[in-house]
Amino acid sequence: MDISFFDRWRKRHGTARGVSVTAPGTVDQEGVAELLSECELLREQASAAGVELDDTAASLAALDQLPPQWRDDPDNLSWLGNDAGLYLGTVIVRSVPGAVWQIWPNGRPVVRLASGREIDVVAAGHAWATGGTPELAQVHAEAAEGH
Repeated sequence: MDISFFDRWRKRHGTARGVSVTAPGTVDQEGVAELLSECELLREQASAAGVELDDTAASLAALDQLPPQWRDDPDNLSWLGNDAGLYLGTVIVRSVPGAVWQIWPNGRPVVRLASGREIDVVAAGHAWATGGTPELAQVHAEAAEGH
């Protein structure tokens, strides 16, 4: 999966393409978290629906309650799925003790819990955007339980 904002991040941080940004002791977790939390399309859609994305579990529950009008626009569906997954990951990393971003060698961001379990939040975001399940709040609750 090629995510263009990783290319921009790598350029800013001097990391070559294809090199893991999660080598022990060299991860800029704050920089990665800042980059992944942008979620511009999701934030615009949520704001238009009157939902404030404040990086809390409550905002995930609010997203789960929105009518899925974005499904009518297949051009934006994939982007929205990415954003939903990255936002889910952002909330987990900020609220679940020991949760951190991990970037797989293929460039895909996942969340690694303190237990070692990895959550493919992007896949969860795509499933939520296209079909409504799993609910984002439920994924968060499971992560908080199993940290």
